[in-house]
Amino acid sequence: MASPLLPVEDALARILETATQPLEPETVALPDALGRRLAADLAARRTQPPCAVSAMDGYAVRAGDIAQVPARLRVIGESAAGRGFEGAVQAGEAVRIFTGAPVPEGADCILIQEDARAADGFVEALASEPVGRYVRRAGLDFAAGDVLLEAGRLLGPAELALAAAMNHPALSVVRRPRVAILATGDELVPPGAEPGRDQIVASNNFAVGAYARLAGADVIDLGIAGDDFPALEAAIRRARDLRADVLVTLGGASVGDHDLVQTALTREGMELGFWRIAMRPGKPFMHGRIGDMRILGLPGNPVSAIVCAVLFLAPLVRALTGDRDAVADPSRPAVLGADVPANDQRQDYLRARLAGERDGTPVATAFTRQDSSMLGVLAAAQGLIVRPPHAPAAKAGDPCRFIQL
Repeated sequence: MASPLLPVEDALARILETATQPLEPETVALPDALGRRLAADLAARRTQPPCAVSAMDGYAVRAGDIAQVPARLRVIGESAAGRGFEGAVQAGEAVRIFTGAPVPEGADCILIQEDARAADGFVEALASEPVGRYVRRAGLDFAAGDVLLEAGRLLGPAELALAAAMNHPALSVVRRPRVAILATGDELVPPGAEPGRDQIVASNNFAVGAYARLAGADVIDLGIAGDDFPALEAAIRRARDLRADVLVTLGGASVGDHDLVQTALTREGMELGFWRIAMRPGKPFMHGRIGDMRILGLPGNPVSAIVCAVLFLAPLVRALTGDRDAVADPSRPAVLGADVPANDQRQDYLRARLAGERDGTPVATAFTRQDSSMLGVLAAAQGLIVRPPHAPAAKAGDPCRFIQL
């Protein structure tokens, strides 16, 4: 009697158990940190702004001097960004000031230039301003020692700008996981080759590698290994020599006479974690380890491989980079755009398109053809409708869960 199929949620949990801690840190220059995750909390090395500065072009004045308008003040100097006024503002005085310039000692507000009329060394205030108006106080943005970016934070353009303002020229980030990808099968040839009558062009490695890169990995292409043990074992050893954190095999993980991958991995020392999941497509998925190298054996059918990459490989890579949300459910609410039949014991992932909304919720319509070999349908899909095991038949308009691709 065959062993029961492992539920999808249990499979993901067991895979992520191998990535409870992020990989070791490395230091990179600030521009190279884009898309990386911080390895440690980042604190400001300076206060921003370091002193009170003007938020507008105009005149630095004392609020009491312009409480009654019009008021005439003597202009005693100028303050510009990077060239502040050295003196102090006394009663009846003003300093011409520009945006970002230090507010001189004694001044406590900014008279904007639209409310001022200057002539012959004096300025006439045409409006009153309260204390603090248009003045950015010291430390308004942050103070030295403030932790502004936490460990695990994904670094985008805004985060890089903030790190630069905090005076960090380089950042400690989690090393990118090294993901080695091995396509297997005598039937495969690389793109650009002339396939024989019994051959097809390898495609899974490109999509799976792309998902790994999008999740934050460096990808090692191990090429194509034929259906023989010496080629498979040589490729597995190469992945170990290259210190891959994850080895992804594509195809050959089932139990047919020509499905040699699981045996080859076992001969190279793999400890099998599990094999076969209660999902469609992607049932013959395999997980194991060879030492520190995690093994994900993906099915050979293109859609099966890609769905498994979305559900398992991408979260594993994200966890290895320190993403605390790697385990989060990737699905979101939607409503069905067409009827779907009852489901069996396997969780189903139906290729579907999004078209419009119903009461603010996206409408997901499954394609009629769901064969796991059909890349054309997958490329036309915006995502996957998730059908739990034993889900009853559902009608158009019923709620569902949808994973964006």
